[in-house]
Amino acid sequence: MIYLDYQATTPLAPEARDAMLQWLDGPDGTGFGNPHSPHRMGRTAAAAVELARDRVAALMPPGGQVHFTGSACEAINLAMRGSVLKGGSKQGRVAISAIEHAAVRDTAYVLDEPHIIPVDRNGIADTRSNLPGDTALVCVMQVNNEIGTLQPVAEIASQAKEAGALMLCDAVQGMGKFAAPGGADMIAVSAHKLYGPKGIGALWVRDGVELDPQITGGLQEKFRSGTLSTALCAGFGAAAQLAGERMQADKDHARDLWDRAVELFDGWEINGSTEARNHANFSVRRDGLDVARLMSDCREVMFSAGSACASGSGKPSHVLKAIGLTDQQAKSTIRIGWGRYTTMEELEEAAQKLINAALQQI
Repeated sequence: MIYLDYQATTPLAPEARDAMLQWLDGPDGTGFGNPHSPHRMGRTAAAAVELARDRVAALMPPGGQVHFTGSACEAINLAMRGSVLKGGSKQGRVAISAIEHAAVRDTAYVLDEPHIIPVDRNGIADTRSNLPGDTALVCVMQVNNEIGTLQPVAEIASQAKEAGALMLCDAVQGMGKFAAPGGADMIAVSAHKLYGPKGIGALWVRDGVELDPQITGGLQEKFRSGTLSTALCAGFGAAAQLAGERMQADKDHARDLWDRAVELFDGWEINGSTEARNHANFSVRRDGLDVARLMSDCREVMFSAGSACASGSGKPSHVLKAIGLTDQQAKSTIRIGWGRYTTMEELEEAAQKLINAALQQI
């Protein structure tokens, strides 16, 4: 099998796996201690958690703190609900870009009818869009998960500040690949999108920003209750440290694969900007393509259909619709994603399989 679905999840880095193992048991059998316990085993585990926190924080802006969560979805919900619904009172309206992940989009609609910041045909959010006067929170992602476009987070964060609103940035697809988004008050991230373990995310919160907890209990993470997994934290920290050290090398590798993919898929249409993007995300379409049949014909290649949302509704992606694609164009889109461990030979072999299968349809 050839894995080309890195936007869905990344392989666990060996360095992250090694960092986790001692906290699942340990050579002396004491690595399982509760990091919130006051005894020796607990203090040892707590030290590992704090080291991991520092390593994740090294990829974030200065002047804030990392709070571990069970996922980026939880981090986003904590940020949105915890800032907009404070003390049981709604603080104002939410503004989101038209291409936000469902975690942001669905939460925004639960809170109220959000103001939608439009995007252009390249998938870039409009920085000229005026925010409503009662805006309390602005949510714009750093890198889109479907089409890979980079967003002007700093400019929109400046608009949010002028409006007296907070800014949340979903940096799940950008963490470890790009510098931290500037100007944000809160940043949500996930370990398994940068070669760390599944089951852990984090919310970076700027100093001075207070949130209402959404999970009550011990408040082990100040705004969030629940016993932390030392192993997951350690794996996240190791993956974050490695991503920081390898950021430029990973970007160069991704760009080399991108340039080759553009050559291989000559005649296919690329969705989104070709420059302001994560070059490990290759969203392309071809008229007349039956993506479901393509996936059936190419079962040895792990890639993503570009049209259906996570719910499996079969409806065209709101992201692809937002950039002006027709329903048919959206349904003829695939997303290929590569990363640190993808070889040029794997990409070329997979591309040949996909292109040959597509030619049998068209």
